[in-house]
Amino acid sequence: MEVSDIISKIKQIELKSRLLSEDIFSGEYHTAFKGRGMAFSEVRQYQFGDDIRSIDWNVTARHNDSHVKIFEEERELSIVFLIDVSDSNNFGGKTKTKQELILEILGVLLFSALANNDLFGVVFVSDEIEKFIAPSKGKKHALHILKEYLSLKPTSKSTNLKVGLDFLRERFKKKSVVFVISDFIDDSNYIDSLKWVAKKHDAIAIQIKDELEEELPNMGIIEFEHAETGEKQWVDTSIPEVRRYISKQMDFRSRKLETELKKINTGYILLNTAEDFVRPLHYFFKKR
Repeated sequence: MEVSDIISKIKQIELKSRLLSEDIFSGEYHTAFKGRGMAFSEVRQYQFGDDIRSIDWNVTARHNDSHVKIFEEERELSIVFLIDVSDSNNFGGKTKTKQELILEILGVLLFSALANNDLFGVVFVSDEIEKFIAPSKGKKHALHILKEYLSLKPTSKSTNLKVGLDFLRERFKKKSVVFVISDFIDDSNYIDSLKWVAKKHDAIAIQIKDELEEELPNMGIIEFEHAETGEKQWVDTSIPEVRRYISKQMDFRSRKLETELKKINTGYILLNTAEDFVRPLHYFFKKR
């Protein structure tokens, strides 16, 4: 992608993401993720309705008048995105590719974090760590992450989410919110690594599927090439049983993933390239 195309794309994503995060996600995002705890704010005179357990007895004794301690939620969070940049994300039907959908999701979540003054960083992973951008704040940082995603040329085509999850586990000791965004077409033992990440952090997996994976159309005899391994295979898509088998395999993979994620206390969102991602993402935040 040319530099001018990248700049143009970033401007489009910024506008769309900012509008969505302000109009739809601002309140839900804020309440969906808890801060680090409660921090002392001030002492003031007791008012009707205050919890008597919050009375500061030392100040009350000195002033001979009831005073209470006021605490506020510490809102600052670290949001970490683990983004799958393997070649399978270049796959896409007539609507958009998985990569394009990931870009839109990343944009909305970045600007939601930006609106809440959170720290945010990203790890781009294939079967190795392609790039790490440490958490920081500000619009400039958000645009930098989007630019890096658009201009990134991964050195590997394959997927190994375990590599990225183990990196997060070692690098981030303080509790963070971790979004893992991938199609999860990965044969590595990443669930065990995700389990350890979810014990320490608030982990959410966002699975990206393409419309052709949901329902493969009749395209006759075609040659499929595995995006990551390069393995080729001829498939007769005119046979209904073949199309149903492929769709069932993809559906089985998603349902198995959802079941495994529930066991390890990890949130799950399934998004399709042919559908509007706003509704399911908004529903997930609201439900939390």
